Amino acid sequence: MIIKPLIRRNICINAHPEGCAKDVERQIKYVQDKRKKRGAPKEAPKTVLVLGCSTGYGLASRISAAFGFNATTVGVSFEKEGTETKSGTPGWYNNMAFDKEAKAAGIKSITFNGDAFSDAMRKQIADTAKELGVKFDLVIYSLASGVRVDPDTGVLYRSVLKPLGGKAFSGKTIEMTTNKLETVSLEPASAEETASTVKVMGGEDWERWIKQLTDMDVLAQGCKTIAYSYIGPELSHAIYRDGTIGAAKKHLENTANELSPFLKQKLGGDAFVSENKGLVTRSSAVIPIIPLYLSVLFKVMKKNGTHEGCIEQMERLFNERLYTGAAIPVDANRLIRIDDWEMDPKVQSEVIQILDSVTEENLPQVADLKTFRHDFLATNGFDVEGVDYSKDVARMDTI
Repeated sequence: MIIKPLIRRNICINAHPEGCAKDVERQIKYVQDKRKKRGAPKEAPKTVLVLGCSTGYGLASRISAAFGFNATTVGVSFEKEGTETKSGTPGWYNNMAFDKEAKAAGIKSITFNGDAFSDAMRKQIADTAKELGVKFDLVIYSLASGVRVDPDTGVLYRSVLKPLGGKAFSGKTIEMTTNKLETVSLEPASAEETASTVKVMGGEDWERWIKQLTDMDVLAQGCKTIAYSYIGPELSHAIYRDGTIGAAKKHLENTANELSPFLKQKLGGDAFVSENKGLVTRSSAVIPIIPLYLSVLFKVMKKNGTHEGCIEQMERLFNERLYTGAAIPVDANRLIRIDDWEMDPKVQSEVIQILDSVTEENLPQVADLKTFRHDFLATNGFDVEGVDYSKDVARMDTI
């Protein structure tokens, strides 16, 4: 069968197995090449747990740890498996590709496909660590999900993308199948919707992971844990930073400040949130304003030579923030700012100036639609260099 991307309202609903595998290989090679240039690291993680390991920043973190530092990695994600004739999720293929490449390189990796929000998964991870005779010295929290079941109550919560403050939001976005501008409007969230979003995407589950793993004695002395967040430009704050998702992210950031003294007391460890650059992910492509903003941002940052994708960001985070042999640099709010190149005032000023004058007619000239579309497709294994998409795919349950 010939596999072509199926796009519905800025969501790609299928994946290309070979394309996913090839993109994992590309990210691995990038990290290996950077390690050769950087030389031996001053310090390194030994055993890393990545919660949400299959795509985006989570996958890039796992690749950076394994192929940049030779760390043993344990990954958790919840993926739909492919069948002989039907596509699995991109993350399912990514995980297979990662494990295959790690095995070939002699790097230990174990991947679990299951509910990372469940206490049963936490116990399974702890049991695995004890069987291996290891303790985690780094825990990456990069879960992205629309739903979560509270382990204590059994109640299912759903997240929503809506503005707060009782005001509707309207903003321009790019429709992926046509590259046309369209206006999207969203009604304000209720208090219940906001609380539900925080339950799903806030720091409650992260804290539960760290405290239960501590109780089960599978965290190493000096263990660090990092969660990921995004601040972004002021123009997106109404729908993101000051909306329901932002409320969850602020809760996540506050959780780091609660986990930090806990880990310091228990293990001499610490907890941080890294504010990362805005990138094309399966989630960001459906947020109003963001596709248009990113398309312009990419053009400006490429011109400056500072554009990065997921793997470039995480390789830099690991090598220039987390493992330098010195204290981890943070801002006044204890946030790691790996979004520094995006949020540079000169970059933001130029981006805003372009956005103020963008029209459907000048969009192809002022925005990098090609890179945005490539990144959008590549997250599902399409438009990846080195893949012949006219070639018949015999099965969808393997890479």
